[in-house]
Amino acid sequence: MSAPPPLQIREANAHLAAVHRRAAELEARLDAAERTVRAQAERLARHDQQLRAALDELGHAKDREIAALREQLLTSEATVHSLQAAVRQRDELIGQLHPRARLLQDICRRRPPLAALLAALAEAERLGPLPASDPGHLLPGGSSPPVANSTGEEGDGDPLQPAVFGTTV
Repeated sequence: MSAPPPLQIREANAHLAAVHRRAAELEARLDAAERTVRAQAERLARHDQQLRAALDELGHAKDREIAALREQLLTSEATVHSLQAAVRQRDELIGQLHPRARLLQDICRRRPPLAALLAALAEAERLGPLPASDPGHLLPGGSSPPVANSTGEEGDGDPLQPAVFGTTV
């Protein structure tokens, strides 16, 4: 075996140097790609951790809001029950007052005639009793003695005791 010619050796050396450079270049690119991938993985892990923390915080906020809304619901239900009890009590009171209201309406309806009656009684009181007459003197056309204001009650001692008209209301 003979030694290869120097040109072939130079070409082989040049080729080996080019392959070596290409391998070094590829290794450098591989290292850069690995660093990029590692950096991206770290960024993704941090972002994932941030998202998990945000999600946990959202879950806690949701739980707090649900608890507050449940408390508000319980308070509202208690208020509703209290108001319903008050309405029932008022309905019972209205039921108790309804007959009295009808009575007051009846009194109000009868008030004008009652006022007229009271005015007539006041006029009668203003006129006073009839003057007493001679007990032996008969009224024209009759045989009985004259009648003074009488209560109409027998047996109270004096059947001719004058009645007094009063306006007490």
